[in-house]
Amino acid sequence: MPGLLFGVFLDVVVPVFGLVALGYVLGPRLKLEARTLSRAAFYLFVPAFVFDVVSKTPIDPGSASRMAGFVLLSSALFSLLGWLAARALGCSRHMTAAFIMTATFGNVGNFGLALVNFRLGPEGLAPATIFFVLINIVAFGTCLVAAAWARGGGARAILSVFKTPGLVAVIPAALVAWGDVALPATVTRSVGLLSQAMIPVMLLALGIQLAGAASLKITREEVVATGLRLVAAPALAWATIGWFGITGMDRAAGIIQCGMPVAVLVSIVSIEYDVAPDFVTSTVFFSTLCSLPTLTLLLAVA
Repeated sequence: MPGLLFGVFLDVVVPVFGLVALGYVLGPRLKLEARTLSRAAFYLFVPAFVFDVVSKTPIDPGSASRMAGFVLLSSALFSLLGWLAARALGCSRHMTAAFIMTATFGNVGNFGLALVNFRLGPEGLAPATIFFVLINIVAFGTCLVAAAWARGGGARAILSVFKTPGLVAVIPAALVAWGDVALPATVTRSVGLLSQAMIPVMLLALGIQLAGAASLKITREEVVATGLRLVAAPALAWATIGWFGITGMDRAAGIIQCGMPVAVLVSIVSIEYDVAPDFVTSTVFFSTLCSLPTLTLLLAVA
């Protein structure tokens, strides 16, 4: 077991954290802006990646529906955990919403897809991408509703999730896959080039963003929120994914995606809605650091 853990750490985890560390160290020195890289990834590389993978992947409606059921249940349980933890700590309305957000939304893009790709290969990347899309829809929507609730607003903000470029790309990609449409080489090669840039750009952007959060303080709230995301969430996923008949590579990809640190996008939502932004940013930073050992173990046993 120690040999397996070391192999996973060296071959799977280190390359991912290495790119994050590169962005962390070089970003401030080269005066790189994380926002520019993030927007490029958000509007170009992510939709290209989603289209490239989904359009080439035979999607079984039954398998996709089982994945969707699992994501809905697991996200609801994660949200409930966040709410219960906030209540136990006597948190305010804003902090309760922030706990729900951090417990629900893991970094399934930057970290999840890269780790699955290194650990499971192309066979695991296909279901991991489906989970990536489903989790983004459900978790991002949950974050928007929680933020709107904390601010006393309505749930109308949830509609904005359907305008996310990476999610919009699913529709034409699915049509291409189901219709077995042969696209021109010009299109497939252009999309493929953009797709290959997604993971390294997002990892570098994450490192640059974390560099700006390095001086933030860690309190018991951040520790609890990190424990929910890195320990409780994958444990719940492990316990419930079998209920939906998800097995093999799909099962491994789903569990791994549920064990990611808090998504950077949560901090963007918290800043936009002014929902405990300092707490959320600190939790993103702390959970990312703490995920080094937890992800090594999870990748070894999933």
